[in-house]
Parts: sequence; C-alpha cells; structure tokens
Amino acid sequence: MRNKIKYSQNFLKNPELVAEIVDLSGISKDDLVLEIGAGEGIITEKLLKKAKKIIAFEIDKFFFDKLSKKFRNNPILTLKNENFLNFPLPTSLYKVFSNIPFNITSEIIKRLTFAKNPPEESYLIVQKEAATKFTGKPLDSKNTQISIVLYPWFEFKVIHKFVANDFIPKPNVDIVLLEIKKREKPLVENRNKYQDFITYAFNQPKPNIAEGLNKIMQIIPTNKRPSELNFEDWALLFEQFLKLPPEKQSIVAGSFTKQQKDQEKIEKIHRTRVDKNWRENRN
Repeated sequence: MRNKIKYSQNFLKNPELVAEIVDLSGISKDDLVLEIGAGEGIITEKLLKKAKKIIAFEIDKFFFDKLSKKFRNNPILTLKNENFLNFPLPTSLYKVFSNIPFNITSEIIKRLTFAKNPPEESYLIVQKEAATKFTGKPLDSKNTQISIVLYPWFEFKVIHKFVANDFIPKPNVDIVLLEIKKREKPLVENRNKYQDFITYAFNQPKPNIAEGLNKIMQIIPTNKRPSELNFEDWALLFEQFLKLPPEKQSIVAGSFTKQQKDQEKIEKIHRTRVDKNWRENRN
C-alpha cells in the first residue's frame, strides 16, 4: 500500500469519528463552510447537518461525479469541480472544515491566512509536521518564521490526534486536526512592515538575533537565535524597529513578498509531480 497518491490525500473511513471531529468545531446553522478535497463526501455529509451552506471542492472528476450523485439536488450544497487555490474566496463571513490534500497544505493555509477576508475559523486535517510548522511553540520546542509571522492575527491549536487506522490508505506519518482561529483584534497593527521585519531577521546568515540585526538595530538585549524567541520578544523588537529612521526601516522592505514569490515557484513545481496510478493505490 502506497501512502503517496495523486493529491497526497488519506481518506477518513469512520462516519462516527467524522461526526465527533465536526462536533469539535464551532460550526453552526448560521455558517457558510468551505470544504477542500471532499473525496467521497464522508465529511460533507456531516457538515450538511451542521452548517447553513456548504461549498465543497473536489478537483478529481471521478470523485466529483460520485459526490454529484450522492448529494443530488441538495439545496445547501454547492459542488465545485475546480482547484480551490484558484477560486475567489467569499467576501462575507465563512469557516473552513477539510481533510486537505497533504501536498498542498502550505499553499492552502497561506491562502486562507493571507487572504483579504480570511475565515473566522478553519479546521484542517493535516500532517503533524505541518501543524508544528505553523503553530510553533508550545507544540514544538522552537518557533518557525511562519508561526511568528501569523501569530498576531491567528491562534493555532491541535484539537484532535488521529491514528493510522482512521484512514484509507494508512498514513505512515502522524495526522492531527488543526484549528486556526482569527483573532478578534490583531496584536500588531502594521502587518506589511511586521512581515518584512520578521522575514529579514529570520534569514540573516548570523548565529544569533543580535548579530543578524546589527545593520539596523544596534542595541538588542539578547543573543538568542530567531527560532528561540517568543512572540513577546519579537513584539518588543518590532516596537524598537518602528522607532528607527525611514532609511533604516527601508533595509527590510520587500523581504516577505520576495520570499513568498520564491516559495510559490518551488511549490508550483512540487504540485506538478503526479502519480498517474494514484487511484489504484487507494485500496
């Protein structure tokens, strides 16, 4: 049995478990919910009992046709046979609940969290490694750049841990349910400058934060590595940064955007690596 299929997706098989994890969410009869990678509809079926309206995405025609037959004429469900990454996100309030394809986890989370209108809440079934990357401490012993970049706007938390037997095919990695909640009030006001500052600081070829930022900030009361700092430490450093003259602040300008463009090129190449026999390897 191979774990890597076309869309790197492992399907839940127990309807009772699906009902349990959907109940863990804050989804109610007032909510518009997006589901990414609906597969055979085991999650869709439970969401239909909880939400006001669902937009479910399934890029594979085989599964899309099965979903269309299974939920024929359901008035609160809209099925989309298209790539979620290319679909315009809602302009109104919405939530997300999905067992997402693992090979595009990073792209999906970034799309949701960097959107002009991000979801109020997202519940994503992901590899623990990905959850750790976006959550940082206390799930991990250190903070990643992306966890610090997103922290002022979102709260990340693992709310369920799965076992391999919960899925078909069985994964050879740990899988969790990641909750992402948008903060009612951001902890930082200037998002663009903050993202540039964090990206610049994390990517300096220096052993610690004091040496890495010495071009722009001369007095930094710590010699820790960037990944060792907590958000509170970064907030204080950013506060100092905002007091610098414009010519000093301009050194970091564009750091975040440039890095994202470089990563998008790599991710696009990764998405084109497809196993043509993926469906046969599901069983």
